[in-house]
Amino acid sequence: MEFGLISIFLIVLMGPLLVKKIEENMEVFLLSMGILASMVSGVYHEKLFFMAATDPILISLAVLVAGLVFRWMQMPFSLILHFLKRRISFKLFIFLLVVFLGLISSVITAIIAALLLVFIVSGLSLEKKEQIRLTVLACFSIGLGAALTPIGEPLSIVTISKLNGDFFYLLRLIGKDVLLALFLFGLLAAYMVKAPKGNHSERSVKDRESYEDIFIRGLKIYFFVMGLTFLGAGFEPFVSTYFLGFDPSVLYWFNMSSAILDNATMAAAEISAELDPAVIRVILLGLMISGGMLVPGNIPNIIAAGKLGITSKEWARHGVPIGLGAMVIYYFIFL
Repeated sequence: MEFGLISIFLIVLMGPLLVKKIEENMEVFLLSMGILASMVSGVYHEKLFFMAATDPILISLAVLVAGLVFRWMQMPFSLILHFLKRRISFKLFIFLLVVFLGLISSVITAIIAALLLVFIVSGLSLEKKEQIRLTVLACFSIGLGAALTPIGEPLSIVTISKLNGDFFYLLRLIGKDVLLALFLFGLLAAYMVKAPKGNHSERSVKDRESYEDIFIRGLKIYFFVMGLTFLGAGFEPFVSTYFLGFDPSVLYWFNMSSAILDNATMAAAEISAELDPAVIRVILLGLMISGGMLVPGNIPNIIAAGKLGITSKEWARHGVPIGLGAMVIYYFIFL
């Protein structure tokens, strides 16, 4: 069993990086690997299938509804953005933007928060370097804030499902840590991002998303979370055997690997109800902070980088030092 699960873990870790077809079809790939992992570990049964089929419903509906609302409200959002740009200072606007997106992502989902970020950044007339800085910092904020509720992102729904927690479990467990991080990222953005000089042509997202695109995205999230549920259940016996005795600090730094692999996948493999809440807190913070370092680490990174034309190299140039700094600060001061 151990050899089979380790092989599956390595395939899940390296497959999307080495094979473009896998990267383009992550939902089907993870669902297949999840079912295989649950069979290898002997935990596949009707109850698990029912849980995997029902767990993603809430976040999928949230993504669908939020996507429709965002599509219908783009013109009012544009007017509000124009009003705020004229009424408050640039630095204050940037600070509030980063903090607000982090907070609201737990309600409107990380995906919609990322689309809103793209919409706003496109209207700020920033130079390319400043645009990248703002986008990276805001995606750190979104990735952290979205984890506070089970509708925010796949990581949170998978964690809640594995721990049989209530809607506000993660808010109680890591709420203070996340809120402090949002405040710090907001301050950092206000300090680092420079206001545009002179007249720069505004970039904009060309067209509104079609209803088909919105529906397909909700469907993809459904199968993505379904696959993670199977994957988490399949790895639970392995985690219980080998991870329970690990020093939390080892897990914290090990989880920097989520910079190259979506952090929800890592959470599905590592988190177990048998772990102490203090250890779960360390695991989650390591996953969420490092998830912002590279483009593949988090869903909002992928969306924002793709729509704004930010390359993996450009993202890493800003994301890696910021993420490493945050990891060090949390390790020595808060953990």
